[in-house]
Amino acid sequence: MTISGRGSKPAAVIGAGPNGLAAAVTLARAGVQVTVFEAAETIGGGTRTTAFDFEAHDAFDSVTGAHVAAAQASQGPVLHDVCSAIHPMALATGFFREFELTRRMQFVVPEASYANPLDGVAAGGGTRAAIAYRDLGRTAAELGRDGKAYARFYGPLLYHLEGIVDFALGPSMLRLPSSLPAAVITGLRTLEQGTRLWNARFREHAAPALISGVAAHSIGRMPNLATAGVGVMLGTLGHASGWPVPVGGSRAITDALAADLIAHGGEISTDHPIDDVRELAGFDVKLFDTSARGLATIAAAVLPRRYRRSLARFAYGDGATKVDFVLDGPIPWADERVAAAPTVHLGGSRAEGAFAEFEVSRGRHPERPYVLLAQPTDFDVHRNPPGVNAVWSYTHVPSGSDADMQAAVIAQIERFAPGFRDRIVAVRQTTAAEMSRYNRNYHGGDFSAGAVNMRQLIMRPTLSVDPHRTPAPGIYLASSSAPPGPGVHGLAGWYAAKSALRHEYGLPAPELGVL
Repeated sequence: MTISGRGSKPAAVIGAGPNGLAAAVTLARAGVQVTVFEAAETIGGGTRTTAFDFEAHDAFDSVTGAHVAAAQASQGPVLHDVCSAIHPMALATGFFREFELTRRMQFVVPEASYANPLDGVAAGGGTRAAIAYRDLGRTAAELGRDGKAYARFYGPLLYHLEGIVDFALGPSMLRLPSSLPAAVITGLRTLEQGTRLWNARFREHAAPALISGVAAHSIGRMPNLATAGVGVMLGTLGHASGWPVPVGGSRAITDALAADLIAHGGEISTDHPIDDVRELAGFDVKLFDTSARGLATIAAAVLPRRYRRSLARFAYGDGATKVDFVLDGPIPWADERVAAAPTVHLGGSRAEGAFAEFEVSRGRHPERPYVLLAQPTDFDVHRNPPGVNAVWSYTHVPSGSDADMQAAVIAQIERFAPGFRDRIVAVRQTTAAEMSRYNRNYHGGDFSAGAVNMRQLIMRPTLSVDPHRTPAPGIYLASSSAPPGPGVHGLAGWYAAKSALRHEYGLPAPELGVL
C-alpha cells in the first residue's frame, strides 16, 4: 500500500545516533521512505553500550605499576556505556515525551540526582558532600546556611519549568519564547552564575559547588554565560524529573528508536560510511547527523561556498578522556550518602573546579581534574553479573590530548572514596584523541560536536531562524552542531525532520506516541 509521501522523495539520514534516529522516526511516521546510513558497525552514536570481556585481558594499574587479573572481576562480559550514561533530558524534553520513551523502555529515577563530595567535615561532625535530590526542600535542608538561598535560586525555575525547557531547548535562539517570564528568569539566573556575581547569594561552599559541578558538564571556563546556562538547565531538571538511569544501558534508548523506525518501514544500513553526498544520488532529501565539519566535508559538492566558509568558522571545544573501571564491590565513599546518586561530580569546591577547567582551557592537564563519575550498578542491578561494579567516568582535557589520565582520575576518586584504588580489578581508558577516532563527530574529543559558548549558542552553526535547513536544496543538519546543542534529547533531529517535512513534502509533523 502506498502511503502519502512514500516513494516520491525518499530521504537519507547520515548517522544513527539519537538525533539521526529521531529524524528518521519523524520522517517515517509521516510516510516518507527513509534509509539511515551509519559508518560504525552498530547504531547509537553517543548512546552505545558495549560488552567488554575483561576476562580476556589483564588491566595495567598505572598507579601501582602492577598488572591486575581482570578475570577476578567478572563471570562474563561487563556492560559499559561507551559515551553517555545518565540522561537528564530523556524524561523532560519534547521529542522523547511525544515519542513516549518511558513506555518503550525502563528508567530508574533515584531520589538523588547528583552529588558533589567536598573536603573536610560537616559542622555537626561526619564527612561532607552536597547532594541534589529531586526534592528541592530536602536538598536545601542539607545545605546549612545556604539552604534558603539555594531554594530561592531554583524555586522560580521549577515553577516555570515548561517555559524554561522550551526556551533553552528550542529550535532557534532567534524565535520568541513561549513564556516571557520563563525566559527572563532563565536569563537572570544565567547572568548571575555566568559572571563574578556567582557567589553573591552564598556564604558556604556546598551550594556553589553543587551548581558549578553541573555547569562543568559543558566543558569551559567558569564563570561564563554559556556554561552557566547549561548548568541552570540541567540543575533544574535534577530537581524536577530527575537524572534517570536507563535499564540495560544507554543503548536501550536508540534500540527503542530503531525498533519504531523499522516498524514504520524505515531501513538502517550499518558499517556504511558516506564520504560524499553524491553517493546518495537516489535520495532527494538528506539529513546529516554529523558535525558541522562533517557536513561541510561530505556535502562540499552541493553546499554554497559562503555557507561552507561559515561552517569552517564553527569552533570545537576541548575534549574528554574516559576512564572506565571494574570494581570488586561498591565505591567506598567517605560520605555514604553519595552512593545514592547515580552521577557524582568530583571537583571539590567551586574555586577548585573552576581552576581545573581554566587549566584545560589553557592547554594544560590539571593535577586535580574535574571528574564526572557515573555509578549505575546499584540502580540497574541486572546489567552485570553479581559482584561486578562497572563504574563510568571521564575528565576534561585539552583538545586532541592523548595523555594518560588514569592516575589523576584514580587519585581524585580516592580523595573522596578512600580505598577505591584497592577495589579496582580492571581499567579501560579512552583518550580524547581516541574518542575522535571512535566517533567522527567528536573532533579532538569534543563530544558536543562544537564548543558550547555564547556565540555558538546563538549561531549553531549559523545565524538563522531555521538553522537546521541549509542553503543547498534538500540538505539539513540534524546533529548537536545545530540547536539545541549537545545532550541525548533527539531534539536536533526532530527539528530538522519537521523542517524537512514542511519545506520538502508540505507535511505536518506526525504523531509519535505508541500506537
